[in-house]
Amino acid sequence: MKIDWKPGTMIYPLPAVMISCGNSPQNYNLLTVSWVGTVCTNPAMCYISVRPERHSYPIIKETGEFVINLTTAELARATDWCGVRSGKDYDKAKECNLTYGPSKMVKAPIIMESPLSIECKVKEVIPLGTHDMFLAEVVNVQADDKYLNPETGEWDLSAADPLIYAHGKYFHLGEFIGRFGWSVKKKQ
Repeated sequence: MKIDWKPGTMIYPLPAVMISCGNSPQNYNLLTVSWVGTVCTNPAMCYISVRPERHSYPIIKETGEFVINLTTAELARATDWCGVRSGKDYDKAKECNLTYGPSKMVKAPIIMESPLSIECKVKEVIPLGTHDMFLAEVVNVQADDKYLNPETGEWDLSAADPLIYAHGKYFHLGEFIGRFGWSVKKKQ
């Protein structure tokens, strides 16, 4: 039997990502979010939702750029810490021993320790209530080549041990089940 709950955001798990923003080292900042996702394939678009009172909000709104940095189990403490401390009070990268690196297409930095950094340019800011959604076009992706599978040449995110978030808790990914389309693939 199912029970009713009040309306809420129960679409889990989600990636736990660190957003880097700013257009110069003087205003670089990190923000942890889980309200993040894919919107479109072509053009490649995604979104993040941020509360207007967050320190990073005006930085992203003014610069119109940000980077989505995927996180790993190894980055779990830094990911959590950057989500509960404010950039008004701390240099989050310094506090968490994270290294800023150059982006190719935006001024916001990447996080060098991240296995994948997605450079984004804001197309629209949509007020939603407690959060505003930054709808953005993906303009470049930087992937750590240590996760390239030497046998297949494919980039293997699972080898990075990505961090996911579900209802206030962080987790590892589970076991591999199958590749997209495996349920209908013809046997040879």
